[in-house]
Amino acid sequence: MPVIEYLGYIAGFLTTFAFLPQILRVYKLKSAREISVLFNSAILLGVMLWLIYGISLGLVPMIVWNSTGIALTGLLLFSKLKYGK
Repeated sequence: MPVIEYLGYIAGFLTTFAFLPQILRVYKLKSAREISVLFNSAILLGVMLWLIYGISLGLVPMIVWNSTGIALTGLLLFSKLKYGK
């Protein structure tokens, strides 16, 4: 594996799992009032487009991390809809 591909994995890990503290906080407090539906929807759409781009070019780090990002962003959006009152 080329060294630059490691950079892709590291960058993907950091940006993807940046959502984790927010998700954990929402589930711990059972409150997502401060979470923006518009922001999360835009992020979800953007990550989906990055995934399509990564698949079309066969870029494994982009495929791995954007697939994970879709799951995490979807979970955050779901929690907003469930706990956002």
